[in-house]
Amino acid sequence: MQQDFWLQCWQQNQLGWQQEDAHPLLRSAPSDWLNASQVFVPLCGKSPDLLFLAQQAPVVGAELSEIACRDFFAENQLQATRKQSAAFVCYETEVIRLWQGDFFALRPEQVAECRRIYDRAALIALPAPMRRDYVRQLRALMPAADMLLLSLEYPVAEKNGPPFSVPAEEISELFSFAQVTLWQQRDLTGHGFARRRFETSSLVETCWRIQWPSVQQ
Repeated sequence: MQQDFWLQCWQQNQLGWQQEDAHPLLRSAPSDWLNASQVFVPLCGKSPDLLFLAQQAPVVGAELSEIACRDFFAENQLQATRKQSAAFVCYETEVIRLWQGDFFALRPEQVAECRRIYDRAALIALPAPMRRDYVRQLRALMPAADMLLLSLEYPVAEKNGPPFSVPAEEISELFSFAQVTLWQQRDLTGHGFARRRFETSSLVETCWRIQWPSVQQ
């Protein structure tokens, strides 16, 4: 799951995770989460969720692929300014800002106004060792946050990721510093995930609300 893997997916248009519309679990998110502050979307790709979120409050996304960032604005007929900023390229409209570059190189000041996080397919895109690094980086970027996390569960003996199965026990362990609440579940068995078919005996998509306070010094 190194950077070249994901860049190649974009270059070859292998976008099995891409959806056509905003995710139904996002649309039915808690109202006090939706109607709140700016939201940070890690590993955002060109997700239509960005447009839905931007109807509520400004959005800041992080995405590795230049193709994804460019196509997001072009396909949605949005005019964005583009400028180089250190190791990133920043694409920006009035309500959407995308940092194109390495998520793990992001700095707190780049998401300083965000208090929410939306993860639709970031954690489940990463193998176990990188999932720990991902959560550690989120906590370093935002010492206090209110996160909506979508995850998948399926029998790991029946399929290799990505997307990976991340069960409830692992979610609790990864976010042991936070309050973790199960919000909703969808049984996707036999229906697949986004554009992908899953030949697994079960497939469940789970929505978690994860909240953590400021890190104690």
